[in-house]
Amino acid sequence: MAEKAQHAILRFSKQKAGPAGALEAHHERKKEQYASNPDVNTSRSKDNFHIVQPAQSYRREINSRIKAAGCKTRKDSTVFVDTLITASPEFFAGRSKKEIRAYFAEAVAFMERKVGKGNIFSAVVHMDEKTPHLHLCFTPITEDGRLSAKEILGNRAQLSKWQDEFHAHMSKAFPVLKRGESALVTKRKHIPTWLFKQSVDLIRQQRAIERAVSEIGMMNAGKKREEILDMVGPYFARLEAHLGQMKKYQATIDYLTQENKGLKEKVRDATSIEKRLEVMRLKQENEQLRRFVESIPPELRQSLREKERGNGYKRKYQR
Repeated sequence: MAEKAQHAILRFSKQKAGPAGALEAHHERKKEQYASNPDVNTSRSKDNFHIVQPAQSYRREINSRIKAAGCKTRKDSTVFVDTLITASPEFFAGRSKKEIRAYFAEAVAFMERKVGKGNIFSAVVHMDEKTPHLHLCFTPITEDGRLSAKEILGNRAQLSKWQDEFHAHMSKAFPVLKRGESALVTKRKHIPTWLFKQSVDLIRQQRAIERAVSEIGMMNAGKKREEILDMVGPYFARLEAHLGQMKKYQATIDYLTQENKGLKEKVRDATSIEKRLEVMRLKQENEQLRRFVESIPPELRQSLREKERGNGYKRKYQR
């Protein structure tokens, strides 16, 4: 049996100012529990390490750089980029901590050359999940002092060039790494890990709601119904948002769960069995979630939307 190809992995996620605090809490391990991310093993968090240590909060790091550069911003500006760097799980198998540190140090050196050392405000390696990975955050400030993620990251073709350059850099130090098939060829989008985890979390909540419904009896009907409505309102809003987010990745899901025999062989060559099984589970879970939405009568769905909008209004003005 042929050995699996080992790939260097680089992903970008453009971010507005809003998520800075939540991402900081996750990246810097400031939470006590990670209920929505069961992969985090907090007993191993002591093995996490920084290559670039933030001197202050993410928001302050971002603001200080933007102010120093004199950048103009809008409410919807991309003010930082969250970069995920890792490799195929097979690459890390049997490697020492020193070798793993060397891999991520090379990756940071590449990013410093590409986006400017001064723009990077955090680079932390997580060793407490299934596969070691680096979260590197930077402000997308150009050499002439403009805030422009579009210029730094570029379009789809330029992102493919980023991947070419990243592979060329990393394979010098680690020749075992192979360049993956370009997304320009496969037309696929990367499905972010948080979508898989969000799907699992929604399925778990769905089962809790179904259990609560099954426990309604003559003696507790009124109280139980109120409890269920309180559960279902916020859940339904999250569920609809999740299914909307999934639409962006439908082409990728269809590709990776391809039933056509000729294309299936191509998918098998391009993607690990484990990854395809994950995507098939995601597809099945989301079909289950869609059926759950469809099982709710249309008039009740509308009532839930209106109730949640009303709750959102109250939350906004009762602060």
